[in-house]
Amino acid sequence: MEFQEAKEKFISTWGSLGTLWGINKAMAQIQALLFVSTKPLSMEDIMGELKISRGNTSMNLRQLMDWGIVTKELVPGERREYFSTEKDVQELARIIAKERSRREIKPVIKTLYEVSSIKDDGSTATKELIKQTKALYDLADTADSMLNKIVNQKQNWLTKSLLKMFK
Repeated sequence: MEFQEAKEKFISTWGSLGTLWGINKAMAQIQALLFVSTKPLSMEDIMGELKISRGNTSMNLRQLMDWGIVTKELVPGERREYFSTEKDVQELARIIAKERSRREIKPVIKTLYEVSSIKDDGSTATKELIKQTKALYDLADTADSMLNKIVNQKQNWLTKSLLKMFK
């Protein structure tokens, strides 16, 4: 397999995986392209490489910047905006995990807490609802706390050990 074919295969596969992780294909492909790029890319570079529209590129770059995964880069002598992504795989995973917790897990934990805290009217149905949602709340809150402890550590012994364990 030659370079261009391998690059296209990686970007395509990363785009497909992105949909499984809850982001759209173009967003994942843009991040993948920037990830394997040796220099920051302009919006035009990204559009040309991935064959996607300006609007799609712009919207997805904005979302990637909101996630903290992509940043704008200043290129001396250039008027266009250039973009790059985090290159350290572990740091990238940390950023994504932290953002997913903020966007997805914390709202669920809040809802589970509210539901499990309803007034117990003594009925069997209410007791069951409180019991089951409290159990889910405890599990989700504990898992989120553990995840946050891991992602808030910058390459310490715990993070390295856990990542080795999952390899």
